[in-house]
Amino acid sequence: MRRVLFAFFFSIVPAAALANSCPSIMAAIDAASPSANISEADMTKVKELRAKGAELHAAGDHAGSVAALNEAKTLLGS
Repeated sequence: MRRVLFAFFFSIVPAAALANSCPSIMAAIDAASPSANISEADMTKVKELRAKGAELHAAGDHAGSVAALNEAKTLLGS
């Protein structure tokens, strides 16, 4: 029984960590966007990825959300 509880706990912890990181990544993107020195096409892509990340977060797909948001941060150079 103890092993089952440990397995359950360690399967839930990473999902909770990802769920909590989405809003902080979105905030970092929002803070960096106004002063970013990138092309208009890249800024459009950043906005699309930011929106996609927010949608995925709301739908419960936190791994997908983090991936999209991190791609947007990379385009911003942060």
